[in-house]
Amino acid sequence: MADNLEPVLDVAHLSAMTGGDAALGVEIVDIFRQQTEMWVRILDPALPQGEWADAAHSLKGTALSVGAKRLAGACGAAETLGRSEARVSPVQAGTAIAAIKDEIGPAIEAAARVAHKLSVSGEFG
Repeated sequence: MADNLEPVLDVAHLSAMTGGDAALGVEIVDIFRQQTEMWVRILDPALPQGEWADAAHSLKGTALSVGAKRLAGACGAAETLGRSEARVSPVQAGTAIAAIKDEIGPAIEAAARVAHKLSVSGEFG
């Protein structure tokens, strides 16, 4: 996992990805929140390894789109574990998935704050 001092959501990254368009930023953040809710349901260590690895991969992509680097890092680690040739134990899977879930709440909260700020101010600055 990334350094815990790293910001939960990199607003400069989001601004760069949207060309500074606040309305687009709000839209991207809303998509991130919806996608996160969808993919988190499949993050179950009891599911076949490939399924939760695929969910981690998809969640990593949506996290990167908004600059949620810590969440993306946890997803990347779980994806790498899940795609390994070796059979992953339920404890290993649970630990990797728990690391993702530990980052989801703060990322969604940060995304909501950013979306609110963008909606109110109409700018990233």
